[in-house]
Amino acid sequence: MTGRLYPECVGLSHVAVVVRDLDAAERFYVELLGLRLVTRHLDGDGRHRSTWVALDGDRFLAIERAGRDAPRRHDEAPGHHCLALRIRAADRSGWVDALTNGGVAIERMSAFTLYVRDPDGALIGLSHYPEPSTTPGAGTG
Repeated sequence: MTGRLYPECVGLSHVAVVVRDLDAAERFYVELLGLRLVTRHLDGDGRHRSTWVALDGDRFLAIERAGRDAPRRHDEAPGHHCLALRIRAADRSGWVDALTNGGVAIERMSAFTLYVRDPDGALIGLSHYPEPSTTPGAGTG
């Protein structure tokens, strides 16, 4: 430690999202978005309680079964807002087609990111920042 009062964080380990329907969420993240399944965890009763999918390196997204339905966070409330996954700018129009064909509405677009909702309504960004899109009508933000 050089001049710091506390040790420092050295990077991202994982992100977790809590969902009502673990099977639907797993289909969304694995089958539609193409994240690689790492493992499934069971609870003490042998029921599916968590699915981990690979992000980059040894980082992962933990998709956890909810223990209750409420309260739910509003997008404008304080707290974590969006999980943004990296895509290639050249693949943007392919993603638009895949999402549309998969029944997932694109909520909004910017020059860098497509925004969709997972089955539980969590905001997911598919982003190619800092490379802007060349797709007409892609937005500017």
